[in-house]
Order: sequence, then structure tokens, then C-alpha cells
Amino acid sequence: MDRSVNVMGSFFNRSELKERRRSLRNNATPAEQQLWGSLKGRGLCGFKFRRQHSIGPYIVDFYCPEKRLAVELDGAVHENEHARERDRRRDAFLEQHGIRVLRFPNDAVFERPEQMLSEILQALQAR
Repeated sequence: MDRSVNVMGSFFNRSELKERRRSLRNNATPAEQQLWGSLKGRGLCGFKFRRQHSIGPYIVDFYCPEKRLAVELDGAVHENEHARERDRRRDAFLEQHGIRVLRFPNDAVFERPEQMLSEILQALQAR
């Protein structure tokens, strides 16, 4: 895909998803709140992240535009086959548009935060 097409207007942060993005930010899960505390304000080695950022028809939990990296936290709603298939389609769409997706279970934020942040940092530095 030509990345110069639809770069801002209708591909990123689509206006029809604005209220949904706002709702997701205002009702963040404890895991999302915890990770955001580490990412906001360029908190991870100076990389800028956005939270609840829309890309095409999807909203990703966290997105680093400079490195085209999306970070998703998966809770219990992702644990059935229908949800896993939906996640596969979503990841494929994002990857087709040059965006790498990292997925972590919610509990990783609390049980192994240093390892998770290290994996995110490695992915950022690899791009």
C-alpha cells in the first residue's frame, strides 16, 4: 500500500470513531492504566505513544507512530475462538499497512512488567 494515501484524514483517528476512542480512554482497564503510566510522556526511552488510537476501522490500545508499532493488551474477552479469529484479522490488516502488532495478556502488566517493557523496547529499536 502507498503509505502516503490517507495518512491522516480517513485512515488514522477517523472522526466517526472519536467517541468510541474517548470512551475507551475514560474506561481503561487496570492493565491499560498501568502500562500507560510507563508509556505516556515518552516514558519508554523517549518513544511517543498514543492510547486508543484508530487505524482504519480498528482502535489499538497503544500506538507508536514513529515506529509504526501497536501494543495490544488482551483480557478475558480475547480468550475464545471467535475473538482470537477477530484478532487475527485485525492484526493481518494492520500488518498489511506496515504496522507491527505486539500482544500481551493483561496479567503480564502486573506479573512481569519489566520483561514486557523490554520486549516493547526491543521491537521499537528493531524498526
